[in-house]
Amino acid sequence: MAARVICLGEILWDCLANQPGVPVEQVQSWTAYPGGAPANVATALVKLGTAAAFVGCIGQDEAGDGLLQLLLDCHVETTGVQRHATAPTRQVLVTRSLDGDRTFAGFKNHATTEFADTYLQADQLPLPLFETAEMLAIGTLGLAYPSSRAAIEQALALADRYHLKVLMDVNWRPVFWPDPTIAPNVIRPLLNHVDFLKVTVEEADWLFNTREPAVITHQLDHLEGLLVTDGDRGCWYSIVGHQGHIPAFTVKVVDTTGAGDGFVAGFLHQLCHRGLSCLRDATTVHHIVRYASAVGALTTTRAGAIAAQPTAAEVDAFLATAPSDPIT
Repeated sequence: MAARVICLGEILWDCLANQPGVPVEQVQSWTAYPGGAPANVATALVKLGTAAAFVGCIGQDEAGDGLLQLLLDCHVETTGVQRHATAPTRQVLVTRSLDGDRTFAGFKNHATTEFADTYLQADQLPLPLFETAEMLAIGTLGLAYPSSRAAIEQALALADRYHLKVLMDVNWRPVFWPDPTIAPNVIRPLLNHVDFLKVTVEEADWLFNTREPAVITHQLDHLEGLLVTDGDRGCWYSIVGHQGHIPAFTVKVVDTTGAGDGFVAGFLHQLCHRGLSCLRDATTVHHIVRYASAVGALTTTRAGAIAAQPTAAEVDAFLATAPSDPIT
């Protein structure tokens, strides 16, 4: 089955601290979980029932072998996976608070510029994926490095050529940027090529000096959809003129890693399942964002980003018993 969504960017190992609530220097042991936002979105999509491809670069090492096998086991299309002969597969140290919130605390024995994901090659992007896909999902971490930035720019050009809709999740992680101060000026020009934008309230303040969806969509009047998430305060949206708020679901949080990626996957899955014409209807838009919120919430109930992702049946069962919320 041809991939309907291409997820381009990083796949890596999240090394989660086994001792929550302590600084990185006091962590005694770590447990490695596969992650990386675009890869998380790809695996979550497949679990929900939407065919997806992952495009990114990993090392020619044991860590990379494990991630590639995971993608294959999850039935993600891997023809876009590149291997680098010498650069290692990225590992990220992730500390956790007592209530499950995580902080990216650095990398194991390497500078952020030395990992294989930074070497994604634009001229090796597989055209057949773009010829048949419907959507491209990207983040911004690859924009921090020249080679992967060129690959993202090429992917956006291919998306334009083959009429793919583009979703960008800003996914701001300053620890990935050699010089975080340049990030806004690098990210903003690419927003002109994006159809759907997902930001947290903090990212909205950082990029747009506001978290009000109406104000942001006025700045980016070409956007078809904007999603502004705020953790346990829910999500605000502005999609083809329909605006509203989805309250957060109440769940027992174990680990918030990958929650935003689950949200993105739920949103893309609904667009693929229902078709873009469904966005004309305000009630349907509300249900789509509510579904995305449910996927994100369920992802927090187990440890790790990919291992915690729900199936479509689990999401449907959860929504069937969850309290309804008014359409606002």
